[in-house]
Amino acid sequence: MTDATGTETGGDTGDDWAAAMNEQSEAETTTTEAPTEGGDADWGAAMEEQATQEVAAAGVEQAPMQNLEAEVGGICMGDASLDVILDIPVNISMEIGASKISIRNLLKLNQGSVVELDRLAGEPLDVLVNGTLIAHGEVVVVNEKYGIRLTDVISAAERIQKLK
Repeated sequence: MTDATGTETGGDTGDDWAAAMNEQSEAETTTTEAPTEGGDADWGAAMEEQATQEVAAAGVEQAPMQNLEAEVGGICMGDASLDVILDIPVNISMEIGASKISIRNLLKLNQGSVVELDRLAGEPLDVLVNGTLIAHGEVVVVNEKYGIRLTDVISAAERIQKLK
């Protein structure tokens, strides 16, 4: 039962509660007090010491930090190796040319219709990777299949410049 001030009356339950609160406040003041001289270095050292004590109390062993440069699948995670992205598939397409037509003219197209493109005959084709121009080339036939021979590859610096 509690009185008007909110404290328990009767029995030793109130005494136990008060003792627990005192223990908690004493524990908080001893672990949160930071040295006033020495600035951030002392504060950081105090926090590190507290973390070490908490880990020791829990019986958990900290992992060594020097193992961050471990190899995973033959790739060193510490360097910026391209091996991570070499097997990612990309879409490559060759563009002969383009044209804009109205929907009316699109609906009139049938077998044998001719659509005029914006390129001249003999002009190189564009080679696009995921929609980005990376090279120019010319059509060739290889084993009765169409192919493209690259005639001009756009440098990485030029591609970056076009993105800006």
